[in-house]
Amino acid sequence: MTADRPTTPTDRATGTWSYKEPARVDPWRTWLPPLLVGLALLVGSLAAGWIWNSRPVGQAGAGGEMSSMDAGLPAVAGYAAGQTVEFVHTEASDPQVAAMLGQMMGSPVLVVPQLADVPNDVLGAVFVFSNGVEPDGLRGPFGFQPDVFDSIPGDAGYRPLRRIHLVSWRAGVTPRVLRSADEIVAAENAGELTIDTSSTVVNMPMIRWPGGNR
Repeated sequence: MTADRPTTPTDRATGTWSYKEPARVDPWRTWLPPLLVGLALLVGSLAAGWIWNSRPVGQAGAGGEMSSMDAGLPAVAGYAAGQTVEFVHTEASDPQVAAMLGQMMGSPVLVVPQLADVPNDVLGAVFVFSNGVEPDGLRGPFGFQPDVFDSIPGDAGYRPLRRIHLVSWRAGVTPRVLRSADEIVAAENAGELTIDTSSTVVNMPMIRWPGGNR
C-alpha cells in the first residue's frame, strides 16, 4: 500500500481496494501565478516607498491633505554663533508655552512637565526675545527676531533640551538683531538689555546647522 492509496476499502461488497491515479499537475501552473503576484506586490511597495521618500518633508499629498505617512515636523530658523540654524519643537514643560509654540508652527507640541526637573548641567540655553526688532522674514514666538542658541551639534556643550532665557531690550536703547549668545551677553553687560532665566524647558533638537544636518 502506498501513501496515495485510500486507507479503507471503497468496495465493501468485494473487499477490494479502489485506487485512482491522481491527476498530474503542471508545477509551473501551481507556482507561477503566486510568484508573479508576489513580484508585483514587491515592485509596487518599492515604488510607493520611493514616491514617499522623494517628497519634501511635510509636503501635502494629492488633494492638498497631509497624509498619515508624513512624519515630518515643521522646522524653525534661528541663530547660533552668528549663523542660521534650523530646529524643531517637540516637547515643553509648560502648557502655555507648548500651546504658543504649537499654534505658531501649526503642529502640536507635547506637554511634559517633568522636563522642568532636568538638572541644569544637562540643559542648553536658548535666548528668546520679548521685544526688539520685528524683521520682515524669520521671527521668534513673540514676533521679534529669531531665537539664539548657545551651541550646535558637535560642540562639547550641545544639548537638545533647552532652558528658555527671555531677552528684553531696555527702554531708550535702539534694538538690533543679535545672532550669537556672546553678542547677547555683551549687550547685557553693556546695560542694553536684560536676560531673565525662566523655569521652562523645551526639547529643541537641531536638524540643520553649519557643517551638518540630519
